Amino acid sequence: MTKEIKTEVTIDTNPEKVWKILTNLSEYPNWNPFIKKLEGNLKIGEKLKVVIQPENSSKMKFNPRVLEYKEGKILKWKGKFIINGLFDGTHNFELIDNKNGTTTFKQSEIFKGILVRFFNLNNTKKGFEKMNAELKKQSEK
Repeated sequence: MTKEIKTEVTIDTNPEKVWKILTNLSEYPNWNPFIKKLEGNLKIGEKLKVVIQPENSSKMKFNPRVLEYKEGKILKWKGKFIINGLFDGTHNFELIDNKNGTTTFKQSEIFKGILVRFFNLNNTKKGFEKMNAELKKQSEK
């Protein structure tokens, strides 16, 4: 079973400024309403420490591994619940330079596994949207 969440927002600034905020992990608790904590090295193969809290939900901790990192463009990681195949999530942040002084920020996640059918991902999507809105606000200051 597979489910996917896709969100995006146009930010009125250049990708460099958005990327700087997105990759300043120590500041996440100060601005990010969804990802409460993000620690680790943003390098392919490295494990991260992530704490998320979707609206009306408890905090969830996990340790995904960085799959892709392209400076100023893409950050992708994959996390799992206990073992591969139960509930895996591949999270993606992508920045697109619109060549007009704006950036399109895309945040998505593909969930796979036998437990996916039991999860309602509406609160998670709302969390993505709130994070996108706050990233836009922080980037346009």
